[in-house]
Amino acid sequence: MESMTSYEASVVDESQFTVRRTIRIAAPVEKVWSAVTDAEHISKWFGKAVFEGAGVGARGTLTFEGYGVVPLRIEARDEPRLVSYRWGNDDASGTLPEEVDEHSTVFTFTLEPIAGGTQLTVVETGFDATSDPAANMESHREGWDIELDKLVALLEGGA
Repeated sequence: MESMTSYEASVVDESQFTVRRTIRIAAPVEKVWSAVTDAEHISKWFGKAVFEGAGVGARGTLTFEGYGVVPLRIEARDEPRLVSYRWGNDDASGTLPEEVDEHSTVFTFTLEPIAGGTQLTVVETGFDATSDPAANMESHREGWDIELDKLVALLEGGA
């Protein structure tokens, strides 16, 4: 099967304080949904994920080697189309909070079935509340490029 992967890079919208990336993955929506919501699957491509529950309001953490433990909370969930996470990941502040706080951002995965697979869009918002919006948007733009490329490799590699 020919890869339909679209590797368009993440885009920063400085006026809206958002980072957005849309990719196409040659995998069904159900498989992509599991990859962005199931802690065991998230741990294979993103950070080591731990959740206390799966519904809206559930708390958890993402642990990144050499970076630390990032707190997160599920903000919205509409299976298998949309999931939002709030995380306390302010790269520019130099410290990680124990809980998500007023300086946290929200990233939302939206999944759409398309011919031959899934279109996945991530939009991260709320950078205007962080310590250095421009630096954080750039850092997270780079991060989404790296992490979502890993997700595509995992899903299209048959893992």
